[in-house]
Amino acid sequence: MGIILQNGKLLNQAGELIKQDILIEDGVILHIADQIEAAGHEVIDAGGKFVSPGLIDVHVHFREPGFEAKETIATGAASAVRGGFTTVACMPNTRPVIDSVETVELILNKAEEAGKARVIPYGSITVRELGKELTDFAALKEAGIFALTDDGVGVQSSAMMREAMKQATALGISIVAHCEDEELVPAGSALHEGEVSKKHGLPGIPSLSESIHVGRDILLAGEAGAHYHVCHISAKESVRLVRDGKRAGVNVTTEVSPHHLLLCDEDIPDNLDTRWKMNPPLRSREDRAALIAGLKDGTIDVIATDHAPHTEEEKAKGMERAPFGIVGLETAFPLLYTHFVLTGELTLKELVDKMTKRPAEIFNLPYGELKEGKPADLTVIDLEKEQAINPDEFASKGRNTPFFGWVCKGWPVLTIVNGQVVYNG
Repeated sequence: MGIILQNGKLLNQAGELIKQDILIEDGVILHIADQIEAAGHEVIDAGGKFVSPGLIDVHVHFREPGFEAKETIATGAASAVRGGFTTVACMPNTRPVIDSVETVELILNKAEEAGKARVIPYGSITVRELGKELTDFAALKEAGIFALTDDGVGVQSSAMMREAMKQATALGISIVAHCEDEELVPAGSALHEGEVSKKHGLPGIPSLSESIHVGRDILLAGEAGAHYHVCHISAKESVRLVRDGKRAGVNVTTEVSPHHLLLCDEDIPDNLDTRWKMNPPLRSREDRAALIAGLKDGTIDVIATDHAPHTEEEKAKGMERAPFGIVGLETAFPLLYTHFVLTGELTLKELVDKMTKRPAEIFNLPYGELKEGKPADLTVIDLEKEQAINPDEFASKGRNTPFFGWVCKGWPVLTIVNGQVVYNG
């Protein structure tokens, strides 16, 4: 017996919503048609709501192993499916770092036990993310990593990054980079280097600290023939460099996070609420405009949340001492739908493609499309449902979001992974 998802509205190639039924059997989309006979199958009525391919997030922090007070793989996976995400890639800055086969296997086993979102781990580029010695790329690939990154820190050595790109390219693995030149970041920096940091007398993180690494790595990727992906791009100079790299034929891609599309440093309240502290920081109004332009013209390929939960105790330490990061899995789609699709900045198809099809394409994942024969990963979204963001209702352990109280439309109400209902709101 299969499952028939009835009365859903799917996007066609023209970006139009059309009513279609979907038959799922053995975890696969078996048939899509205007109407499918229900006899012998379990029926789920989508009630005319939008049915999207399951959302994909290539940048999350699930904190396990080592920091389970912030998040576990189980709570992170539950947060993901509540936000409509069916596949998420977790970053390696855990303790221990994901630099061994044993830690990769631990994460994959924990994700299977959780039975929610599909969790695929990154492996670290360097041992313990210390930038001194490359990990065993081949062993990590065999164990099931998604790609390679030292996210949380930038690879400071150009020679180390050059060798990493050569080895990764030979194995067909993507290099994904947190771009930050630490020599350009003053101790104690918490905000973007700009008028707001000056106003509060705080050392700032300059845009140049990001863009220097972006430019360096594009040149290295061009030499190595690597697929190079820039994490959470935030600066207008970085967008320009990626655009130039693409034009030069380098296989460079990048992601942007919802908070950098929606906010700038001028929005940070004068009380310096640490729910507004993240790395990269919220940058200038001009940077935000460049990110939106880059998203619209294809320079920026995908949207990724950089979901980064912390405990309330940690975030209560003040702007200079609190850790960087905000949560984002459960709010990403409604925020983006409300502030970009409903305002006409993006079409629904453009938004969905940036969160499904495009990340699958650039990382060669077999997900992200509603097609016969594809894995049955689906998200039903109520585009008319309107409610305020309430962190107390999050499945994530993290409550650290600057978007608390924002009223949004477009909430996921049903998530299916591999043909199994994993969230029904």
